[in-house]
Amino acid sequence: MELTATEFRLLRTLIEREGRVQSRSQLLQAAWDTTAALQTRTVDMHVQRLRAKLGSAGDCIETVRGVGYRFRRPEPKARKR
Repeated sequence: MELTATEFRLLRTLIEREGRVQSRSQLLQAAWDTTAALQTRTVDMHVQRLRAKLGSAGDCIETVRGVGYRFRRPEPKARKR
């Protein structure tokens, strides 16, 4: 899997801020270094592509309706005894 530079910055930002909801404008600032030139749908499209590239690991990127996105590590699976 190869990520674009922007996808990598987006993923890095989400992981560095794990568990904290990031608004689209916060992600624009962090990944694109801008606050106004791009539409917030740009963030949505990049998150969608990033999830697709990550496969099942893409489920770690949660959508928080009306706010933005959050990275959460998957819950460890219970061991069978």
